[in-house]
Amino acid sequence: MAEDVKVRYSDADLAMFKEIILEKVEKAQKDLELLKSAYKNDGNNGTDDTSPTFKAFEEGSETMSKEANTQLAIRQEKFVRDLKNALLRIENKTYGICRVTGKLINPERLKLVPHATLSIEAKNMQS
Repeated sequence: MAEDVKVRYSDADLAMFKEIILEKVEKAQKDLELLKSAYKNDGNNGTDDTSPTFKAFEEGSETMSKEANTQLAIRQEKFVRDLKNALLRIENKTYGICRVTGKLINPERLKLVPHATLSIEAKNMQS
């Protein structure tokens, strides 16, 4: 069959991408926990309540506003969700297929951005 065009990644390729994504999910969830605990100020024994200005002064430039921290946490949650959706696409064997062109997304792109649903070609069309 000369016309047999590769329309999806092989099971072996999908298994490799799954490993990459699972590692990223694990790291992303740890990062998210760190952001959430920083946001909640878990380990500070309530010093924020008594002297927030002193606490901010003490931490100096390391202090991140709760608002900025919340934005980071929201982005991180979306990243985790996108990665988990990519895992679903692996299960469905639709992973790595551009949702605009229907072509396979370059494997190097998927290694860098494993939750990508657009090929570079499709992404450039959007710009």
